[in-house]
Amino acid sequence: MAGKPKLHYTKGRGKMESIRWLLAAAGVEFEEEFIEKKEDLEKLRNDGVLLFQQVPMVEIDGMRMVQTRAILSYIAAKYNLYGKDLKERAWIDMYVEGTTDLMGMIMYLPFQPPDTKEKNLALIIERATTRYFPVYEKALKDHGQDYLVGNKLSWADVHLLEAILMTEECKPDVLSAFPLLQAFKGRISNIPTIKKFLQPGSQRKPPTDEKFVAVVRKIFNI
Repeated sequence: MAGKPKLHYTKGRGKMESIRWLLAAAGVEFEEEFIEKKEDLEKLRNDGVLLFQQVPMVEIDGMRMVQTRAILSYIAAKYNLYGKDLKERAWIDMYVEGTTDLMGMIMYLPFQPPDTKEKNLALIIERATTRYFPVYEKALKDHGQDYLVGNKLSWADVHLLEAILMTEECKPDVLSAFPLLQAFKGRISNIPTIKKFLQPGSQRKPPTDEKFVAVVRKIFNI
């Protein structure tokens, strides 16, 4: 019996959070080894376990996987969250790339200078409500099903819920013009494995605050 996947990253969301989400949605228990200071990262680099000297890194199935996209697609395929054929996989990939773009904007917001934050926050809300969320609302309307692709839970659904919740942290009523996404959020949040991950005390990480930004800057020299 292989051990639990082990996640190597800082004690915050960052690029690892989507990996935590996907494992949790698949019902997979995982362990975390936190990088809490610069020396922890240097040790991983010096030990030669980081292919490109970067994290996130996940130990799974005898591999030390790096590159967020590669890790996520491996987990999605392994746990049957990646569609039934190439066409479904292509749609999942497109939907995931959209939410990745939106979440990337939100992820970097706390690291931006105070004088640009307000402008960038407005841009995030504008993009969410005019570029990204309308696509998912239309997809749900057009096929009338509960999930984005193939009428079953996939990586695309998990990623979209994560993106919705992140955007709501920026603007709580951001879904006001998207009734189907509101219903989608309720449905996906109540899937037992996801519901468990959304409870206090889970391995889900809190929003990035100034204290955590300072820690990250120190570890990664930024």
